[in-house]
Amino acid sequence: MTQVDHTRMANAIRGLAMDAVEKAKSGHPGLPMGAADIATVLFTQFLKYDAADPKWPDRDRFVLSAGHGSMLIYALLYLTGNAEMTLDQIRNFRQLDSRTPGHPENFLTSGVETTTGPLGQGIATAVGMALAEKMLAAEFSKKVVNHHTYVLASDGDLMEGVSQEAIAMAGHWRLSKLIVLFDDNGISIDGPLSLADSVDQVKRFKAAGWAAERIDGQDPKAIAAAIARAQKSGKPSLIACKTTIGYGAPNKAGTAKAHGEALGADELKAAKEKLGISQDAFSVPEDVLKAWRAAGARGVAANKEWQEAFATLSNRKQSEFQRRMRHERPAALAKAMRAHKKALLEKPLVAATRKSSEAAIEAIVTAVPEFVAGSADLTGSNNNKAKSAVAFSHKTPKGRFIHYGIREHGMAAAMNGIHLHGGFAPNGATFLIFTDYARAAIRLSALMGTGVVYVMTHDSIGLGEDGPTHQPVEHLAALRAMPNMRVFRPCDAIEVAECWELALNRTDGPTVLALTRQNLPQLRTNAPNDNPCTHGAYELVAAAGEARVSLFASGSEAEIAVAAQKQLAERGIPARVVSVPSLELLLAQPAERKKAIIGNAPVKIAIEAAVRWGWDAVIGPDGEFIGMHGFGASAPAKDLFRHFGITAEAAVNAALKRLG
Repeated sequence: MTQVDHTRMANAIRGLAMDAVEKAKSGHPGLPMGAADIATVLFTQFLKYDAADPKWPDRDRFVLSAGHGSMLIYALLYLTGNAEMTLDQIRNFRQLDSRTPGHPENFLTSGVETTTGPLGQGIATAVGMALAEKMLAAEFSKKVVNHHTYVLASDGDLMEGVSQEAIAMAGHWRLSKLIVLFDDNGISIDGPLSLADSVDQVKRFKAAGWAAERIDGQDPKAIAAAIARAQKSGKPSLIACKTTIGYGAPNKAGTAKAHGEALGADELKAAKEKLGISQDAFSVPEDVLKAWRAAGARGVAANKEWQEAFATLSNRKQSEFQRRMRHERPAALAKAMRAHKKALLEKPLVAATRKSSEAAIEAIVTAVPEFVAGSADLTGSNNNKAKSAVAFSHKTPKGRFIHYGIREHGMAAAMNGIHLHGGFAPNGATFLIFTDYARAAIRLSALMGTGVVYVMTHDSIGLGEDGPTHQPVEHLAALRAMPNMRVFRPCDAIEVAECWELALNRTDGPTVLALTRQNLPQLRTNAPNDNPCTHGAYELVAAAGEARVSLFASGSEAEIAVAAQKQLAERGIPARVVSVPSLELLLAQPAERKKAIIGNAPVKIAIEAAVRWGWDAVIGPDGEFIGMHGFGASAPAKDLFRHFGITAEAAVNAALKRLG
């Protein structure tokens, strides 16, 4: 490709980006204009992809971490021949029902690997993709798993704190097939980057164990040479590409004015004149489009070679690979969990639900080879490492337990990447309180529908002496409020097993397992095949006669509800106990089922060592709530429950008061 050819191809990206943003009167033209040379070199010379088969398993992944520059990826998808990205979609940029939203959405737009926009999430998610590639290659061989993960990142991505967590992990794990192209344009929304930042990113990445260099990001030969060097490196690579934001705009290039607003009719006209682009909106010269379509078909041969290599695997390995890439759980999971629950019924387990979770995991790992666990430096407290699990490292890529370090946010984002890559069922653990640190990535889990499991232990004031900084009181409510999030707070070992099975079988959204530090009795005396946790709640203890009181509780407070029910029965007051492992799942049930579970007892009492938010949908605004109304305190757990009035006696007194 000659310099003229490259320039005209890059200008096709610039023209489409300028026109789309101008028509929408909204968007970010500066990044696509400045980074067009980087993208053109990558997509025409290096990226292994097939535009006709955007889900081909061994494709290179391209992540536009700088999601505000979304017209870059939309232009590339159209130009290379993605069937779903038509010119009409480009014309409808940022409009309702288009496949070209303001920031790229993987669930909406074919060819977009992950949702980006919240800065830092793309690069951190890409670390998980590169990690999955390394693990899957170790298991199925490089013959069928051998691809790179490329990231286009902005200065904003690198300023966000999650990027430090991500690059530290990637460097430590030596993810050599991760290549980050940094659009180093020196401009942010407020103006010159120097207003807020003076970090030498090349030195920073080198300090984290990366290969890193600076190049001219407008020079295609320099870009190509740098990518070629990165592909041969034994480390992850950063290529800091010095570019001009809004390249080609005579008055706005190199300024914040090119960042987040349309150029305006006059500047657009002048930019097109300067770049030699037709003034006709959304026009791409026929020979340029043909060259781009040829680039989009460049991976057809590689795809075919992969298909041939894949066919050489045994039928068993082919089936296993395909099953795992579909996120389909093995039949052995259900069988293993039935056997585990049977054993628990024969020999009840009195333990913290974090320990009950550990027991469930031991059963799971024998049946689910794609199970990948990890912890943010709390392995001994979270109990999600199977005895047989080997720690992952660059020397042990077949390891299936990941030490993420004290990086909750990076862990959550990486798990999104692991799921999106395919082949694994990731779960990661920390304390429930620290979902605060991971929330942006957790929210993207819910938005994208990634089937990740968050094992969140130390779920209430029951953790005791560590005090209010570590005691989550509002976190259950906050997570329950998140669309497409499922929160389970199981009350005993049987419920833990049932919730784990539901979590693993949920591949269209994330699940939080909120688990206790303190020991709990095994309350369940049966384990029906239909798994009562499926409906979010069920009657744990029936009333002796027509119930006058319904006691609703989750997790550790189910024990309190059972004790209260017995005390009420001694007073001749029929009461029932409803275990609510998932409040939001209960509320999502069909009206008749929900009504049947909630029942019609005149007195309804909810018991949970957390704030009330959400429970009114079950007990009504005038229902009784036994729980937290502020932050916790530092003391042994039993003292705290008495201090805050979360006791069976408090529930009984509340019932007696309401019954008169």
